[in-house]
Amino acid sequence: MAGKVFFSVSMSLDGFIAPGSLGELMGRQWMELQRWAFRQRFFRENLKLGEGGEEGRDNDIARETFERTGANVMGKRMFDAGEQMWPEDAPFHTPVFVVTHEKRKVWERPGGTTFHFVNDGIETALDQAREAAGDRDVRIAGGGATILEYVNAGLIDEFTITLSPVLFGSGIRLFEGVDAGRMALEPVRAESTERVTHLTYAVRER
Repeated sequence: MAGKVFFSVSMSLDGFIAPGSLGELMGRQWMELQRWAFRQRFFRENLKLGEGGEEGRDNDIARETFERTGANVMGKRMFDAGEQMWPEDAPFHTPVFVVTHEKRKVWERPGGTTFHFVNDGIETALDQAREAAGDRDVRIAGGGATILEYVNAGLIDEFTITLSPVLFGSGIRLFEGVDAGRMALEPVRAESTERVTHLTYAVRER
């Protein structure tokens, strides 16, 4: 049985998931947005950030998201930023399908992450990811434009937004340009922790 297609992102209270330019990634606002994750033991271990970290529900959610994922899909913008920032042992440990117009050979990294570059659209990338994932789920890892393409194509089954107590004022909005008339949301779970609120929704056609 095929798994779900989902995404999970951290979002500011005013609706932004990233700064507006690649140069601002890893800047103050982005670090504040992701602060909850960087404190977690699982996240620190996966990104080789050293020992320590918190263990609690936030840590459990980070681990559960990783464990359910059999393959990842991302856009070229996210890949370009990550290629500069990820450790050599990239944090996905699955096949990753990059939606791009660039022709590039498969890129294998230590620890089980292999990047495949898909030149003929989001549906082809998803088909390849589903095959690679088997009965596990496919995560649309980002960035925002790629997530929105999958949402508007009706290809997302479920998503989780982690609301962080930070305001951006500008940047990349998660649902800017969403085709709201074709989708309905069903609440699945809402979990508040000391640092953030995790909101999970199933996506249905109207």
